[in-house]
Amino acid sequence: MATLVRSVARNLRRNKLSSMYCPASILHSHATSFGFKDVAEEEKSKMVGNVFTSVASNYDLMNDLMSGGLHRLWKDRLVSKLSPFPGMKHLDVAGGTGDVAFRILENIKNVKRRAMQDVLDDDLIEETRIYVCDINPNMLRVGKKRAEERGFGRDKSLVWVEGDAEALSFEDNSMDGYTIAFGIRNVTHIEKALSEAYRVLKRGGRFLCLELSHVDIPIYKDLYDFYSFSVIPAVGELVTGDRESYQYLVESVRRFPPQKQFAKMIAEAGFQKVEYENLVGGVVAIHSGVKF
Repeated sequence: MATLVRSVARNLRRNKLSSMYCPASILHSHATSFGFKDVAEEEKSKMVGNVFTSVASNYDLMNDLMSGGLHRLWKDRLVSKLSPFPGMKHLDVAGGTGDVAFRILENIKNVKRRAMQDVLDDDLIEETRIYVCDINPNMLRVGKKRAEERGFGRDKSLVWVEGDAEALSFEDNSMDGYTIAFGIRNVTHIEKALSEAYRVLKRGGRFLCLELSHVDIPIYKDLYDFYSFSVIPAVGELVTGDRESYQYLVESVRRFPPQKQFAKMIAEAGFQKVEYENLVGGVVAIHSGVKF
């Protein structure tokens, strides 16, 4: 079985994936990359926008199907590393459906209940602001609908903002925390998004990024490649009628910088204490840094 999988994976790489193995210098920026295709910078944002407009209504369902529900645990881990607190100002970028923001808000409210906090802390809860920023209005609409369904529809702590990760509308040194989950590989210039994250964070603020990443374990890597390129696009077509968007997804993961290189980019943006944690053998990684 292992021999068959390795053979299939080799054929996939030989016939379809040669552009996965571009030199690191080429992969340093997504300026002209849309999956394995080279595109003009001004075209990429439109093409990514079309992808998420297409998948918005089934985005969370497909996350469940593609990850076997593991994305929920990965997001829980992301939020646990953030350590949310009452009164914080937090920015969740590319968070349109609200999955991460809801977890942060629930965590803050659970902290309050566990500690049986007083009226002063009730005031801090009222001051909490979690900004959900996404460039795609369709994703934000899905998030607002989900907020209503979860009883957060009138919660003033949640603020929905249409905005670009590379040109945020928030003031300098205004946020206690910044998260981005499964979003940074879709921006045109990763360096600009990191620079903006650094700009809006207060000193002591934490940057956390959850992203699909690179598997290096040989046989596991072959299985992962086979699953990514043969199964995920097929499931996407079956559930959403859109194979191309999920083909882009798996290709964009392969074009994203490896864990160590991405950590270096975060440090170059000014962050300190940069580290990363691989989950499921590197299928996903959580990178973090602190602004001092």
